Amino acid sequence: MTLLVSLLVFSGGGQFLIASMLVSNASIQSIVLMLFFLELRYALLGSSLSQYLRGSSKGFLIAFASHMNDENYAVNYLKFATDKQWSGKDSLMVEHYSLASWSISNLVGALIGSVIAINLEIVDFALTAMFLYMIAMQLKNWMTVLISVIAGIFAVIFMLIFKSTMGLIVATLAASLVGFALEDYLVKHGKANGFLLSRIKKRKKIASNTKGN
Repeated sequence: MTLLVSLLVFSGGGQFLIASMLVSNASIQSIVLMLFFLELRYALLGSSLSQYLRGSSKGFLIAFASHMNDENYAVNYLKFATDKQWSGKDSLMVEHYSLASWSISNLVGALIGSVIAINLEIVDFALTAMFLYMIAMQLKNWMTVLISVIAGIFAVIFMLIFKSTMGLIVATLAASLVGFALEDYLVKHGKANGFLLSRIKKRKKIASNTKGN
């Protein structure tokens, strides 16, 4: 089962999510929906690579898409952007080797994990820590901060209402719709350079340069 999940769900976050939700007796439908929203970012990642894969067959694109994850995406995007000799075949090999390494390592861990005595207290916080990191890496403007806070509030409210992980799905959808509507409103009304959509990293850089001077 560990090997099968590793091959079909090439995502550390996805596998942590599956394990956590199975332990909490979540329904299969809830797990599938949560996985869908968790991995939806790959639609954006894949679109940024599409310019380098024009002319590829549908079979190749299906294989490439099904084996992509955050790490091999980063490697391939960097190589495509800096190495003119980097081809689609090279990028697919990166994905295949990383998937093979990942799946074999997970299988070995599942087979010998019960034999090795490891303090696993921190594992309960691993999924939470991973999501906090993912949020921190996406803080491009104050809009992201606001929607993250709104998503957290929605999660508490809908978890109390539904009393199941379905509340997280509803909260995710609601926060996404609020964020989309608010950003669309600001852009259409010429406020794209306002406070909410201002670049956090850029402001920090300016502030640090000011202090240095």
